[in-house]
Amino acid sequence: MQWETVIGLEVHVQLATRSKIFSGASTAFGAEPNTQACAVDLGLPGVLPVLNEQAVAMAVQFGLAIHAEIPEVSVFDRKNYFYPDLPKGYQTSQMYHPIVGAGEVEITLEDGSSKRIRVHHAHLEEDAGKSLHESFSDGMGHGMTGIDLNRAGTPLLEIVSEPDMRSAKEAAAYLKAIHSIVTYLGISDGNMAEGSMRCDVNVSVRPVGQAEYGTRAEIKNVNSFRFVERAIEFEVERQIELLEDGGKVVQETRLFDPERDETRSMRTKEEANDYRYFPCPDLLPVVLDRAYLDHLREALPELPDEKRTRFQSALGLSAYDAGVLSATREMAEFFEEVKDTCGDAKSAANWVMGELAGALNREGLPITDSPVSARQLGELIGRVLDDTINGKAAKQVFQALWNGQGQSADEVIEAKGLKQVTDTGAIEAMIDQVIGESPAQVAQYRDAEPDKRGKMIGYFVGQVMKASRGTANPQQVNQLLKEKLDALC
Repeated sequence: MQWETVIGLEVHVQLATRSKIFSGASTAFGAEPNTQACAVDLGLPGVLPVLNEQAVAMAVQFGLAIHAEIPEVSVFDRKNYFYPDLPKGYQTSQMYHPIVGAGEVEITLEDGSSKRIRVHHAHLEEDAGKSLHESFSDGMGHGMTGIDLNRAGTPLLEIVSEPDMRSAKEAAAYLKAIHSIVTYLGISDGNMAEGSMRCDVNVSVRPVGQAEYGTRAEIKNVNSFRFVERAIEFEVERQIELLEDGGKVVQETRLFDPERDETRSMRTKEEANDYRYFPCPDLLPVVLDRAYLDHLREALPELPDEKRTRFQSALGLSAYDAGVLSATREMAEFFEEVKDTCGDAKSAANWVMGELAGALNREGLPITDSPVSARQLGELIGRVLDDTINGKAAKQVFQALWNGQGQSADEVIEAKGLKQVTDTGAIEAMIDQVIGESPAQVAQYRDAEPDKRGKMIGYFVGQVMKASRGTANPQQVNQLLKEKLDALC
């Protein structure tokens, strides 16, 4: 039997507000445990929440970016459940009237094709605290759990997709697209390692051609693009094997273990009515007027899809190059500064995606930590374009800049004597010397068939470049060598 995979994602994005969604407590990452949780976050008696206006604006900006419906009125609800790291016994969320309605996100796959994934809605909510199970003991060999409530009350935007994805690759592409949008907007840093973005993955399988969905399992809190793919691939294989052996898939919540590369059962899946949702009595409905929406719409930056299109139409880049260079805001801004400095988009793209990307990957560095600045790289490319240096010398200059051996390409070129020799007389003198010192090779060239001489000229080019310490203009060397050797035939 052939099976079809059905995937939906619930992406939790931590909004980049300085304070929490209902209090003035800080959201800064890395503080000592339980130093950033105030009475409001813990729901102590007598306190009242106050909605963070910036969180509302950020949620609406996301909705506008995905062309979603933005309801005039949204309402906060209480989602009732007990966990050790949820001291109030309920989470303030939005169930029935979320702040962002239906929209869509376009994803680009590895083969260059695109697909639109529908977003059902996005809603605001507060985060819970965090249970820590490592390094805690009562001293008698019994494990203990530590509770850090710093995250309690942190503003989250939960983005709920429709079950439109059909493979692990599509799910990863969708998650990357969401990451790109929220970081372009500046509403989140998207740092998955710090918990700024994570997702719950809903996976089911069904026979190809069947209309109704299979029973789904939810994989909780997956925090990397690669883990999303691996978790889905394992879960799909597990469900198919279970069904083909005559078993049934149980609706449940599972966790992904990256060390064992498997998902494990956590608990049976709750339904919405298990949470006993009801409108939060402490918060008024949020009412958004048209002027407010228009103001936020006008303030939207150029988004990834728009930037990718401009890179193709205005700069003449290929669809692949445009996609890579617009994938993140940091990459796009770096590329554009390089392009503006050197004046040539294609050369800038080649260097950013080639030499620079290779060096960053080897060192495990993000582009924001590149030792070579965008301006330095643009100036280097400019010296190649104006024939000050050749391609081989340019790589030496790049390495020197990477190692901090100069403030500019010109300084490195001057210090290392890499300026390209373009004087015809000087190049001819080196060619005459090489020809004079290579009688055997000259004889072989003269005796060879004309159509084979092109390959043989490489020896002479190499000798001339060696004599010039790599500074001779390769095009001139090739042209003058051919003229002089052919004259001897």
